[in-house]
Amino acid sequence: MPKVLVSDKLSPTAVQIFKDNGVEVDYLPDLGKDKEKLLEVIGQYDGLAIRSATKVTEKVLAAATNLKVIGRAGIGVDNVDIPAATKKGIIVMNTPFGNSITTAEHAISMMLSLARQIPEADASTRAGKWEKNRFMGVEVTSKVLGIVGCGNIGAIVADRAQGLRMKVIAFDPFLTPERALEIGVEKVELDDLLARADFITLHTPLTEQTRNVISAEAIAKAKKGVRIINCARGGLIDEAALGEALKSGQVAGAALDVFLEEPASANLLFDLPNVIATPHLGASTSEAQENVALQVAEQISAYLMSGEITNALNFPSISAEEAPRLTPFIKLAEVLGSFAGQMTETSIQTIKIEFEGNVAAMNTKPMVAAALHGVLKPLLEEVNMVSAPQVAKDRGVGVEVVTREQQGAYENYIRLTIGTERQERAIAGTVFASGKPRVIQVKNINMEAELTPSMLYVTNEDKPGHIGRLGTLLGTLGINIANFNLGRAEVGSDAIALVSIDGTLNEKQLAEITALPGVKQAKALKF
Repeated sequence: MPKVLVSDKLSPTAVQIFKDNGVEVDYLPDLGKDKEKLLEVIGQYDGLAIRSATKVTEKVLAAATNLKVIGRAGIGVDNVDIPAATKKGIIVMNTPFGNSITTAEHAISMMLSLARQIPEADASTRAGKWEKNRFMGVEVTSKVLGIVGCGNIGAIVADRAQGLRMKVIAFDPFLTPERALEIGVEKVELDDLLARADFITLHTPLTEQTRNVISAEAIAKAKKGVRIINCARGGLIDEAALGEALKSGQVAGAALDVFLEEPASANLLFDLPNVIATPHLGASTSEAQENVALQVAEQISAYLMSGEITNALNFPSISAEEAPRLTPFIKLAEVLGSFAGQMTETSIQTIKIEFEGNVAAMNTKPMVAAALHGVLKPLLEEVNMVSAPQVAKDRGVGVEVVTREQQGAYENYIRLTIGTERQERAIAGTVFASGKPRVIQVKNINMEAELTPSMLYVTNEDKPGHIGRLGTLLGTLGINIANFNLGRAEVGSDAIALVSIDGTLNEKQLAEITALPGVKQAKALKF
């Protein structure tokens, strides 16, 4: 039974979800704040469920000898060392959609509060003033709302704004025309959005491309008197430039839930009367907090119990429906990679992975990761399925993936080709009805072999007597043959033997096999 640690506060319902799914769970909600105690116990657990209090550092991960998955109840994972987790093969998940509605509603609330100056009017009224004429607002009906970043949250904001009879335009490089039509927004470029929008709301991640997307230059291009809302990430707005624009009247008002530095105990914008500020409340509703807790419990349980991967930040997602179908092909891809990796003795320059037939229509990303893991594992002991794609990229290995319809006799076919500075070597395989992976081609020579834990690979000249000599020598060496698989290019040309053996071969024994007449190469393989 897998065991999970909950080291931050999660709802009792989330804890029960683990139990209902057959996962043992320790609920220690204050443990995340105790770094030393966490280091002491983390090695016992297969899964870790956290919020923001637990800091999963490289040191913690080093002590987490059994950890397979970390689940963050929420979207931000700044408290998890994802590169270190990836290096150790630990899946890192978050729950990006559990607080989508809550965040979208907060953005709409901020927009309406900004339009009608509600916070300042409230403070004035409580102070005993009755400044009815001072707080002249604007309607949102028929106004243009510009959304920067129209993903899940942006789409919900668009829907709510349309209910307020606003015209919605959106800038998002990843928004397709079909999706824009579906959600009823007009897709525009950023300059067009700036020129037309009466209100601008930000719903994009903070990346190098989006940092200061609302810059001094962008503000200068905006419609005079625009109102800006940010419930996404601090750093999307140049705060100094916004301050100057608020003072000049270029920007009529700003409503901000996030800031460049948080907690924002002081900020140059706080003294301006046309600014509404809240302390990062986007996800702060009881419903949202419950939703993300339940989601993270479901996700961790699904991964530990069935291999389903959802909302992983360092590995392709695998749905519950895909997992049973993908598992044998992931295994096939890994053993093909391992075969090729063990046969490769010089620097790898390229890896080409071809999927043909029904398997080409499946989710190939996990299979690619498995193949790369298999290739790199013999060369780099610490690599794993999670880290393999990044390791290959870091080392400058070109990875090409090809998918196509069935062309040969096999309904499912995976072919892996390794390119080195000296040559290319290809190996292909399939999965039979039994679910076991089979090799069906090595170096363009057709053969069929089940890959077993210990094997002998031999290339030789196709001449009479070779099989007898090889079998006799293995008997003399005390090596029992479990299975003998053969293939050849053509009569008298190159031939291959893949021999399943009991036990292992040492270097001296391999040297004796290599010395047999006609043998070009002999290599021990482990799977």
